[in-house]
Amino acid sequence: MRAYVEFAIKKFQDRMAYRLDFFMGIINTAITIAVYLCIYKALYGNAAEVDGVSYSMVATNFVITLGLSGAFHYNEMFLQDKIRDGSISNEFLKPVSFTLRLLAENIGEGAFKVLFHFIPALLFTLLYTKLCPPQSILNLIVMFFSVALGYLILWLISFIIQTWSFWLFSVWGIITIKNVFVNILAGTLLPLWFMPEALKKIISITPFESIYFTPVRIYLGELNGLEILSALAVQIIWIAILGIIAKAFWKKGVKKLVVQGG
Repeated sequence: MRAYVEFAIKKFQDRMAYRLDFFMGIINTAITIAVYLCIYKALYGNAAEVDGVSYSMVATNFVITLGLSGAFHYNEMFLQDKIRDGSISNEFLKPVSFTLRLLAENIGEGAFKVLFHFIPALLFTLLYTKLCPPQSILNLIVMFFSVALGYLILWLISFIIQTWSFWLFSVWGIITIKNVFVNILAGTLLPLWFMPEALKKIISITPFESIYFTPVRIYLGELNGLEILSALAVQIIWIAILGIIAKAFWKKGVKKLVVQGG
């Protein structure tokens, strides 16, 4: 475990070396938040609520979701590039798990983006708009746990698609399609409150709702008591299901790669 913590720390430190990227990340996040909040403000006009959802709730949902989506973003072409240049074979010689090392490095990169991209942009946002406070300190703490589970869900979905690199020449198109599904069905572009009822029922039986929307609902106090436990249980179940699928694809892919290599 110590080795994987070191991988995460090293990735965090590597990102700190690029100072221009650091400042551009803050500016990009702040501009994105400002533009979208202006759009939502214009859509709301003078209305206090729309379908029982206030502007502050929408703004809070968007800011949290944007921050999480930025932290959850990483190089999804990593495995494909390793397979193409043949360096994947060297990874198997190392005394660590390739998948756990990749996860650790992605977590380190995500931590950097939260601390140095999202938090500064959030402080900037608070200067000109009002966000909803957490329902309680307990809700805030549970939200962080839910965020960790949501991260694992999205990471596993991404890793499953990356493993298709063992069979496909390029997974870029599939990754793009996946990102579109995540942006729409996870509520990144439009809060799930405003989705048609029929679509919300479909989304509820997919893992996408558990990525961003579950942590947001816990933060806002829409879920309490047994509802929170149920939502967390759903996230854990999805992690188990996706973990089994990811492991199966990885084993098949590695076997195929070894066979091709003779």
